[in-house]
Amino acid sequence: MSPEALGALDGRLGETGGTVSIWYGRPGGPPAHARLAAVEHYAASTIKLALLVAAYRQSAAGSLDLDSTVKVGPEFGSVGGGRFVLDRGYDNDEEPWERLGGTASLRWLARRMIVRSSNLATNLLLDQVGLAAVAAALDACGAVGSAMRRPICDDAAAANGTSNVVTARDLAAVLGALADDRAGSPAACAQMLDVLAAQEYLDGIPAGLPAGTYVASKGGWVDGVLHDAALVRPADAQPYVLVVCTTEVATAAELIPDISAAGWADRHSLT
Repeated sequence: MSPEALGALDGRLGETGGTVSIWYGRPGGPPAHARLAAVEHYAASTIKLALLVAAYRQSAAGSLDLDSTVKVGPEFGSVGGGRFVLDRGYDNDEEPWERLGGTASLRWLARRMIVRSSNLATNLLLDQVGLAAVAAALDACGAVGSAMRRPICDDAAAANGTSNVVTARDLAAVLGALADDRAGSPAACAQMLDVLAAQEYLDGIPAGLPAGTYVASKGGWVDGVLHDAALVRPADAQPYVLVVCTTEVATAAELIPDISAAGWADRHSLT
């Protein structure tokens, strides 16, 4: 049976005119409440969660030194052929751009990719990690319907239909693997969760939680798309994962905190 507070939202969700996907449950377990959880959405920045896991997995394997540095520049190879220059105006973080012509460590770039959703940091890290490693990380976490197929803002590839995609179920799988130390070593998972818990964009799931609640999250947004995925650790209940993916939902910015508040209200009913 669906948790009561989340179930009470079903009628409202059916009237949004778009697609709302939800996964809610204990980390690593089956969902206590799921709605269109296997439906594919354009990933926006939530795909950066998979890249974070891939980078730390490579670090643990000894094939990537997170403390090594790379030159900071805005030009990248397109999977569609040729090269493209990232648009500074289409980024959420000025700090990596302030290092143009200089260097930055991969560990610092991974953090900026999450806490400020930096596109420049993401593509610089992806250049070192590679798309195949991201696919392997998703597979290791049990995420079967999501993919990172191109860099961020690779418009030539996007025009050819190459897209980064996620499902609510898969984002929950990755967070569950982090919570259960299946996404890497216990130390690596703890480090990744520390990065996610330092998230600076708190208008989604965190906005529906009481102040001071532990939440490790990553959201994503572009026109017509707004997602958030979070591991929540209440002080008075066991941890839970909540993922909300929305496409073409005009009220998504208000809806996601409301779904989060309902998940919070149901936290004691989870098995």
